Amino acid sequence: MHAVEVDHLTHAYGSRVALDDLSLRVEPGEVFGLLGPNGSGKTTLFRVLSTLIPPPPGTVRLFGVDAAADQAAARRLLGVVFQSPSLDKQLSARENLTHHGHLYGLRGADLRGRVDDALATFGLADRAGERVATFSGGMRRRVEVAKGLLHRPRLLLMDEPSTGLDPAARADLWRAIEDVSRRLGVTVVVTTHLMEEADRCDRLAILAGGKLLACDSPAGLKGRIGGDVLTMTSRRPDELVAVLASELGLVTTRAGEDVRAELPNAHTSVPKIIEAAPGLVESISVGRPTLDDVFLGMTGSRLAGPAPTVAPAPVSP
Repeated sequence: MHAVEVDHLTHAYGSRVALDDLSLRVEPGEVFGLLGPNGSGKTTLFRVLSTLIPPPPGTVRLFGVDAAADQAAARRLLGVVFQSPSLDKQLSARENLTHHGHLYGLRGADLRGRVDDALATFGLADRAGERVATFSGGMRRRVEVAKGLLHRPRLLLMDEPSTGLDPAARADLWRAIEDVSRRLGVTVVVTTHLMEEADRCDRLAILAGGKLLACDSPAGLKGRIGGDVLTMTSRRPDELVAVLASELGLVTTRAGEDVRAELPNAHTSVPKIIEAAPGLVESISVGRPTLDDVFLGMTGSRLAGPAPTVAPAPVSP
């Protein structure tokens, strides 16, 4: 049984299509990422999975439960961590978790044990009695995740969980998420636009324009690029593209002022490029493929740039 099954899901806000015949699968125990820019459809998909909006045309199943036909059963399987804060800053970490547990009907020794375990798991035991208002951003996010796991869901949904965190706090949060997934077997689905987060997922769905462009492990996605990535900057990028095509037969793509090529042993081509295009290359670098390179190759845009207006046809999950 899949943890998440999405079949031919389509959703529109007026004339704007947010999800376009989307299908994908998430396996039990995975840390699964939804990667894409603003407007890619990942937040809409998150809202459908978390039952905030009913499934539009298409089907969504969570561990075999139809999210539209039996919303209550689907919600019992879910823990949700929203991008917007949901903590009461005037309460302590323990009080926030305790009141959250009451919403799920938890009481007494069982609730106290769960709260203690959650605080210990996320490194908050020594600060349990302090008001959340005194916590750093990273500590607050850990309390949020602890809340989402308090009722021991099978599936944890997280929307941009490290928004606003510094790199050290982001790394701490992700170590805790990975530990929980391994120890408890919780399936985690996370939306992100950050490459370092995407690299920590077991598998990724790359979305753009409401379509699924690819679904694979980070290593598998990078492996689709043949060889190294050579990136050049130029004040006349169009002219550089034309010269490299005519003089060297080199196929390149534009990304702003950058000109990019995928080549095996790309470092050996650097002298040829400099010789063929004198004065056109401001800088040149060679590196191993990144997820940003994968996204650029699929859409013609970098993830941090404007969202693509046209996405390629969807692929099988």
